[in-house]
Amino acid sequence: CKLSMDGRGAWRDNVFVERLWKSVKYERVYLHAYDSVNEARKSIMQYLDWYNRSRPHSKLGKKTPGEAYVMMLPTVEQAA
Repeated sequence: CKLSMDGRGAWRDNVFVERLWKSVKYERVYLHAYDSVNEARKSIMQYLDWYNRSRPHSKLGKKTPGEAYVMMLPTVEQAA
């Protein structure tokens, strides 16, 4: 997968980031009243960690990214 940072095709690259930020805003930011930028930053980092490790994704067949990754790994046989 080749990512283009400018020119033709750049709009397609932004689709994924825009979708992520929509999730961040609606599932975390808009639901909390933060007392400080530091508190907001910590909360968003916790959300992103959860999003990447624990949240099932529809494009991954409702698996977490970790589960999808492990399923893609080749099977390694144990040595006797």
